Amino acid sequence: MVSLKYWEWEDAVLKEKLKAVSVKEIARAYFDNETQAYRFASALLLVKKRGALRLRECPEELPVATWKRYLDFGVQVGMLKHEDEVYSFTDRFTKPLKNFGEYVKVWVRTGNPNEDLGLTFALAKRGKEKKRGGKRPTSSP
Repeated sequence: MVSLKYWEWEDAVLKEKLKAVSVKEIARAYFDNETQAYRFASALLLVKKRGALRLRECPEELPVATWKRYLDFGVQVGMLKHEDEVYSFTDRFTKPLKNFGEYVKVWVRTGNPNEDLGLTFALAKRGKEKKRGGKRPTSSP
């Protein structure tokens, strides 16, 4: 799933990348699928804007389960921590992924929290998906 590129390992290229940091590079390192990258980037931006995030504070743009899945993925890869029902940034992966870790740290400190993900992930599916099964809604008499 992780598709690290050459710049994560080359110092000279990293220095150029650090001049214009974006959540796009972070999300694309983990997801090749445009929709998944968009959702992960949305979750990271939400945590960045608020500093700390609870699931109930997530917008209704996506179901809570989807937000949880991507926030938990951030915890799994070491970018986020989840303590006392709050998600926030942490730094558990800098040593194993030196340059990528440095890129993420610079993005958290100086990156734009208002990046336009609609332009960055133009082909991503947005919003809730149609229900594909499950129980039929009961009609009220």
